[in-house]
Amino acid sequence: MTELWNWRIDGAAPAEVYPALAEALGRVVMPLAVADPVRLPAYAVVCDVWEAPGVYGTVVDCYGVPERLPELPSIAALARLLDRNCLMRDDTLDAGRHLLVAPDGTIRPVHFDVVETDDGEVLSDQRLCTSADPGCRGWSRCHRSRWAPDSVAPALAAA
Repeated sequence: MTELWNWRIDGAAPAEVYPALAEALGRVVMPLAVADPVRLPAYAVVCDVWEAPGVYGTVVDCYGVPERLPELPSIAALARLLDRNCLMRDDTLDAGRHLLVAPDGTIRPVHFDVVETDDGEVLSDQRLCTSADPGCRGWSRCHRSRWAPDSVAPALAAA
């Protein structure tokens, strides 16, 4: 149990996220607030779900996810079950760049404006990562990503 996942969902209530997470992960999901490490089943995943301001305001943290559980198919299953777009960080280490995972499993890189507040990061102004944007051209971090500008992986993760 070594992985930590951090996702965002477009407008889903925490009460509907927990059961969908359990189904998407195929595991028992324990809310962080009630998880007792001594009595935690070995196959359980501890998750925290809360509301933050801004777009994609439902934040999901999954702690201790087994290494063999793949993240992309898991978030795609969650997006499908909730019928909502989900976000995950990409591989550029750019705070404003994320992967948008649609309910049909399509994955594409997007950018947001990010503002740090006392309540955490607030995302706004969603836009596609595209070579037409000067910030995504040339030597940008976007081109060092596995998810290059204008890339779209149709239903890659839903399989």
